Amino acid sequence: MKVAYQTDIGHQRKQNQDRVAVFTNKFGNQLLVIADGIGGNRSGDIAAEQTVTILGDQFKNRPPRTLMEGIRWFARETQSINDQILSQSKHNLQMQGMGTTMVAAITFNDAVVVANIGDSRGYILHQNLLTQITVDHSLVNELVKTGDISEDEALKLPQSNIITRAIGISPDAQIEVNRFELNHGDQLLMCSDGLFKTVAKDQIIKVLELPIPLEEKCAQLVKMANDAGGPDNITVLIGINSDQEG
Repeated sequence: MKVAYQTDIGHQRKQNQDRVAVFTNKFGNQLLVIADGIGGNRSGDIAAEQTVTILGDQFKNRPPRTLMEGIRWFARETQSINDQILSQSKHNLQMQGMGTTMVAAITFNDAVVVANIGDSRGYILHQNLLTQITVDHSLVNELVKTGDISEDEALKLPQSNIITRAIGISPDAQIEVNRFELNHGDQLLMCSDGLFKTVAKDQIIKVLELPIPLEEKCAQLVKMANDAGGPDNITVLIGINSDQEG
């Protein structure tokens, strides 16, 4: 899979607490990961950095070999990272309350295993249809699921930044893990909430469908989020299951 990514501080934050990376193991599989630190100034960036770094190290040293192994691997490694961050929070006053969201994917030929916790998202673009493949662990999404508000209303509520699950917040890191088939030409989009809360879904699709390099698609999406005010850090990762980028 060809992959490109970009992260940006946005216009209203004092620091970028998003982290993003791509790792390749000895079998040629890739781990794509985004973490969005939470806790304000309480070391959210450290939680995000550690999540990406530790997950990447484990992927290179003890990688899963199959899709089913990938599902179990995500659950085990995320829980381990959660335990480490909780331990640091207990022993370091400056780190109390730190945590991070995560969305990550492992590539296996024409399939991916996708894991998420918090409100960082994953999507697959297939034949002009952009489908969200992660579940937001947020207060407003609970209201959407009960039918109290619509998805569009959820993005506009002040409470849209309240998440119900994250790494480093509770003893049990309840991640969602699923597998998805990838057809030739499908695109995988992963992002922090700084993108999808500011750029409409139809505008994202238009950029993904442009016959331009992946790096330019990432740059355009980041620019659109900043043009919309850039209220948060913005991180975008795009992968395409194809020999060509266009």
